[in-house]
Amino acid sequence: MKRIIELSLFFALFMGQAAKAQMEPFGITLTKAQAGDPIAQCNLGEYYVSGTDVEPSPTEATKWWRKSAEQGNPLAQYNLGVSYFTGNGVEQSYTEAAKWWRKAAEQGDAMAQANLGSCYSKGEGVEQSYEEAVKWSRKAAEQGYDEAQFNVGTCYAHGLGVPQSLTEAVKWYLLAAEQGYANAQNNLGVCYTEGYGVTQSWAEAAKWFLLAAEQGKPEAQFNLGNCFLHGRGVTKSTIVAVQWWRKAAEQGHADAQNNMGYYLYNGIGVEKSKDEAIKWWKKAAKQGRENAIDALKKLGISDYD
Repeated sequence: MKRIIELSLFFALFMGQAAKAQMEPFGITLTKAQAGDPIAQCNLGEYYVSGTDVEPSPTEATKWWRKSAEQGNPLAQYNLGVSYFTGNGVEQSYTEAAKWWRKAAEQGDAMAQANLGSCYSKGEGVEQSYEEAVKWSRKAAEQGYDEAQFNVGTCYAHGLGVPQSLTEAVKWYLLAAEQGYANAQNNLGVCYTEGYGVTQSWAEAAKWFLLAAEQGKPEAQFNLGNCFLHGRGVTKSTIVAVQWWRKAAEQGHADAQNNMGYYLYNGIGVEKSKDEAIKWWKKAAKQGRENAIDALKKLGISDYD
């Protein structure tokens, strides 16, 4: 059974988030912002992003976030970093994004810490450094930020910026998985299938794959399908296996697409359909899946369109 462990190391949450609990009506917010109130300035930026009571304008949002950020407001600094990273309302610049996220991160903003860690992992706007990536991700992870917990776990799994430790990897994956983070749930499932840092358990593996699969994680859907195919941790059912593979295949998962081709062509766990089988094999072949390419060659098919 082929199992998928997440290879992408860092995922940053690039979206502004205003302190909505402090939001006041637009007119009051504008008056306070014009008077120099940094919280009002930050919230006014959110008004311009959302288009609430005003014409949407990323440029105006960025203008007000900058005013607030320059007064040291960490949320505005975070939002301004997002603007620079995405180039929304300002000229795109990873360097500026990292600069503003660092200012917010140094004040303890967890999302800024996680994003700064992402910058260091990829060398975006800063010199690439897994040591720095782990340092900032850990700060966010210790505040309970699930995405950062997953990132720290992945660094331990691969020995990036820290000594490799599967036990530590599992510890961080579990913290994120228990908060419902699908990537961590899938990786935790993989750890249980292989006995990486934990006692091997198919029941635990299937449990975590299911939680991630229900959130639409294609790798977990594929993995869960394999569990059902072999009856590992769940009641054996080819029909259910195919159902989960279809969900993953529909999201572009090449191995699931290849499996759909095979099981449809042979009518195993699903009504036999050569045309449907060819359709899925073509999709997998486009992604370079060798088994799908070979299957199509046997049918005399070399055009995958």
